[in-house]
Amino acid sequence: MSGELSPIDKAKFVAAKRAADYVEDGMRVGLGTGSTAAWLVRCIGEMVRNDGLRIKGVPTSTRTAQLAREVGIEVMSLDEAKWLDLTIDGADEFDGDLNLIKGGGGALLQEKIVATASDQMVVIADIGKEVETLGAFPLPIEVIPFGWQTTQALVEETLISMDVLGRSSSLRMNGARPFITDEGNHILDLHLHRIGNARQLSLVLNQMPGVVENGLFIDICDAVVIGYGDGRVEVRDINEGTIEQDRLDFVETDNLFSDLAD
Repeated sequence: MSGELSPIDKAKFVAAKRAADYVEDGMRVGLGTGSTAAWLVRCIGEMVRNDGLRIKGVPTSTRTAQLAREVGIEVMSLDEAKWLDLTIDGADEFDGDLNLIKGGGGALLQEKIVATASDQMVVIADIGKEVETLGAFPLPIEVIPFGWQTTQALVEETLISMDVLGRSSSLRMNGARPFITDEGNHILDLHLHRIGNARQLSLVLNQMPGVVENGLFIDICDAVVIGYGDGRVEVRDINEGTIEQDRLDFVETDNLFSDLAD
């Protein structure tokens, strides 16, 4: 990789680097999916190779599993691990209560299962992901392929009674075909613009036949590590009520992240 990282990549990198401090020897760690989580997997891999860190990683997607193995992290399934000490993952949006929208990468079902099976969930994000109210980012819901158009119609009809600004939805595509999740399902992206009551919406969506899970993560995240383009990093812990600020000296390391364009 020649030259400097872009500010957005630098922000993702410093957030991931700082979040790697949460990982301790002997832990079982849920590894998230997406561009920011990929930086984290690389950082942990470096700790495994250089510092002798011993952990077991539980990936939230086939993509993450492949990357984890490539960088030398021992990978195991959630069924083998049963319970995790920590999950670190990215988010598409987070609000002041650390409620999240996730699923932009399509792995929300496995991500939510893994995060919920952890003592602690830490989110890594660049500052651009912070919002006052969730909903500007389309809310993904995972639906089974059988009757998905009926499910879509039911969802849109139900949104009429919800505290949201928009009510349209679209089937996520992969080229000319529907996007298929690791579990063999489809994703509907709900274009809500603003979600007034995320907790209520999450409960209502998950009661619908055909909906497997939604991308609202409510009361799951314990801390968020926010990266800035200038190398500053901020850690907000919702349980402790603390905000720490730090700056990471940024050093380009031997093309460690050269293939991480996402």
